[in-house]
Amino acid sequence: MANIKSAKKRILVTETKTARNKAIKSKVKTYVKKVETAVATNDKAAAQDALKAAIAEINKAGSKGVYHKNTCARKVSRLTKAVNSIA
Repeated sequence: MANIKSAKKRILVTETKTARNKAIKSKVKTYVKKVETAVATNDKAAAQDALKAAIAEINKAGSKGVYHKNTCARKVSRLTKAVNSIA
């Protein structure tokens, strides 16, 4: 355990930020999974609705610094491509 006051504080701050980041990443994964299940069942309307919500969550995570902007772009691109592949 740290002895210096500032080091103790950094440990607490890191735990808080880690929990926040984990929650945001989990939320993004949930939204992505909803899109993927809609694509798997070939439900275009549900997939498009889920995609819209997923894009919003991914961009929100990117703006908060949880994901790099290129990671966000890649995730959005792959999901959009999957939804557009439904005939």
